Parts: sequence; structure tokens; C-alpha cells
Amino acid sequence: ELGQLSVKMDAELQELTRSIHALAGREFNINSPQQLGKILFEELNLPAPVKAGKGKVISTAADVLESLADEYPIARQVLDYRAIAKLKGTYVDALPALVNPLTGRVHTTFNPAGAATGRLSSNNPNLQNIPIRTALGREIRAAFVARPGWQIVTADYSQIELRLLAHFSKDALLTDAFRKNEDIHTRTAAEVFGVPPLMVDADLRRNAKAVNFGFVYGQTSFGLAAQLGISRKEADEYIKAYFARYAGVRKYLDATVAEVRKTGVSKTLFGRERPIPDINSRNPNARGFAERTAVNTPLQGTAADLIKLAMIRVDRRLREENWQSVMLLQVHDELVFESPETESAALARMVKQEMESVRQLSVPLLVETGIGANWRDAK
Repeated sequence: ELGQLSVKMDAELQELTRSIHALAGREFNINSPQQLGKILFEELNLPAPVKAGKGKVISTAADVLESLADEYPIARQVLDYRAIAKLKGTYVDALPALVNPLTGRVHTTFNPAGAATGRLSSNNPNLQNIPIRTALGREIRAAFVARPGWQIVTADYSQIELRLLAHFSKDALLTDAFRKNEDIHTRTAAEVFGVPPLMVDADLRRNAKAVNFGFVYGQTSFGLAAQLGISRKEADEYIKAYFARYAGVRKYLDATVAEVRKTGVSKTLFGRERPIPDINSRNPNARGFAERTAVNTPLQGTAADLIKLAMIRVDRRLREENWQSVMLLQVHDELVFESPETESAALARMVKQEMESVRQLSVPLLVETGIGANWRDAK
């Protein structure tokens, strides 16, 4: 799978190289930020960013190119080139060399204390950040196959941070939406943009999704504007409209920051603490980042606690009930298993039950499961 994908990616990189050179009017090293910056901002006269990159050269970082990509095809193609080259180097060409000759498998190393949120981190190789939203990322997941006669089973918490936001904030609208099993992004779009749910189109839903998750990750109006390609004023209006409808969320966020200012620590639902020393910093940037971390930690940290507790419960049942199935990976809110075909459907039901009942919250936890011959098809 990966060998074939490598050949395909090589061809795509060559095609992109030809196209980028044609748009630039000459050949240059696409991997050199200095040469790329000269082409884009001196020779083609694209609007230069305000910030400089390393060594005082004009930055060609991803956010700079993203801001140009809609208007200038060369910026979009450089971003595509970098994405393919990174996937090829990090996974497609690297993974086969990491196969253990004794087991014929790739083995990652999990660190239970590597991430500040409390989530497990994975390295050598990192199997947690293979992108699933891109077609190429999904192709890489297709290379993770079950042994003959077995299947890959996945179990994924659905929108766990937003459900935890509903639980912590006790917001009536958010709680109601999850209890009724409504599509939360459609509901938010209806509330914020003032349209009936049936009138919410894909663009409105996408904007509402960005607003919803923005609060989980402590996003500012500046960040929201950049993500949605709208003005800062529009982003401010979205956020204002959100808080007008979801007043409980505003109250919760303010109360959380105020509490962390007093105690210097942010806590998960289970009392696990994370120190936030910059919460009272005089530096506005450091203080702003600390405030976003203070709000984010109870949500991401509790999600990390819940999946670890679920893993312990599932592991106990696998051993006590003599299942042949094995737990392979934890990828943020998702667990990945390998199971004999005769067990896979029953395993999916058991894992879903354990993950959903790991802790009673004011809104239901929801787990989506999948079964397939490989990791891509299981999702």
C-alpha cells in the first residue's frame, strides 16, 4: 500500500513542481523559504506579510500562504506541495523502515505524561496525527491492515469536548440540544444566525462549527476571522450572537478564568490539576494564552481522563471475559482494536457500552463505532 502511494505522491510532487515553476516564471528550490519568499514577494509582487520569518527574511509560513491561497494559485500549490512532501517523508517513506522484523508490525511508544492536557502522546512513529480529513491521509490509514481473518474496530467519542462544555456550563440550550440528540452545529447555526434549522446550509453549519469549537480551544475573534475568511468585526458579531443565545457558556468561561486567577491551577472533572502560572501575568500575550488554557484544560483534560478510564474498563473486560480481540491504539478521543471477524460486532457493542457509561454526565456521552479490513475502512 505505502509503496504504491509513494510512487503516486512522487508523480504529484513532480506535477506540482512543474506547475509552480511555470507560475513563478523560472525554476527554484520550493523547499527553500528564502528562495520562495524572493519569488513570491519580490519577483511576483504578492502582498507581503507584516511579520518576518527566521533571520529577518519575509515569512512563507503556512498562515501567510493560506491568506494568499484564494487569490494566488501559486500559494495554494506550494501549500499542497508541502502537505504531500510532509506526509510522504513522515509516513509513507518512513513507516516501512520502522517495521519490527520479529513481529512484522510497526510499534509506537505512548507517553502518559507527554501532553499538558493529560492525553497520551505517541512517538517513534507518531500515529496520532495522520490527517484523516485529506484523501492522502485516509490512504495512509488504509495501509494499517488487520491480520488475515481479523478486522479493525474503531470507537470514537462524538464531540466530547462540546458535551463536556454543556455539562460544566449547565447552559440550557446546549444541554437541551445534546439530550435531544440534535446536530449541535446546525442548532448553533440556527440560534446564532437566526434561521430555522431546515434553512441551515453547509456554509452556515461550517461557520457554526468553527464558533462551537472556538470556545473549546480558546479561540479569539482574530483567530475565528482568519479561519473563516471573514472580517474581525463579523467574527466579533458571531461571538456576541453566540453568547446572547448561550448565556450559560459565557458565565462558565468567566467564572473559570476568575477561579484560576485565585488558585493558579485549572482542574478537570476528576480533580486533576494543571498549574497556569501566567494567569496574572502583566504581559497581555502571556496572560491571554493562560486564560485560553484555563478554559480549555477542564474540557480537554476531562476528555483525556474519561478515555483513560474507559481504556482501563475495556482492558479489564477483554481479560476477564477471555476475548481474543486486542486494543491497539488510542488516538485522542478514539480507540482502535484488532478483532477476529467472529468477535468484531460484539466487541464494537461492548466497547461502545463501556465508553458511554464511564461517567454519568448531565448530557449523554455518544460513541460511534466502525469495522473494516483496515483503519481507513473502519472509520
